[in-house]
This record gives sequence, C-alpha cells and structure tokens, in this order.
Amino acid sequence: MVSPLAFGLTLDEARHQGRVGETLSGYLAPVKQDRETLALVKQINAARAESYQKLAESNNIAVDEVARMAGQKLVARAKPGEYVRGINGKWLQKQSQ
Repeated sequence: MVSPLAFGLTLDEARHQGRVGETLSGYLAPVKQDRETLALVKQINAARAESYQKLAESNNIAVDEVARMAGQKLVARAKPGEYVRGINGKWLQKQSQ
C-alpha cells in the first residue's frame, strides 16, 4: 500500500489546510479539487473501504452500517477549524466547543 507521504501530503496536513473533510458516510471528501488532494482522498477511502468490509464481515452487519457508524464518530471527533459535511450536504467548519 502506498503511504500518504508518497503524495507529499498527509491526512492531518490536508485537514489542517482545509483541503478535505469528514462526512457522515464514513468517507473522506475533497473540499479542494487539486490533484494532490484528490489522490490522497482516493487512497484514504480505499483503505477505509477495506477496513469497513473486514469489520462488517466479522460482525455480520452491512458495510454501509459500519461506514455510517464510523462517519458519525469521525465527524464528532473533527477538531475545531476542520471541515465536516453536514446532513444537508454543505461543508461546515467545526467550531470549538
């Protein structure tokens, strides 16, 4: 598997720079549409899909259900300033609590 560092951009950097955001679907989505960001999103989401599939099989539940549960946790854990996509489909910048 290719490391995010191979793209010159880490997930943490992309989040901090507002290039990507978490979604309730459990998958990362690009906020910016440049090639480096899109490549990182594709790589991260492929790894997540594989992980969700394994969890679904071991717990005898649907992959979509695993992804949604993960999405809720990832959105909730986003740090202030990071982007999350709300249920309305619009990007929101997470505020400090």
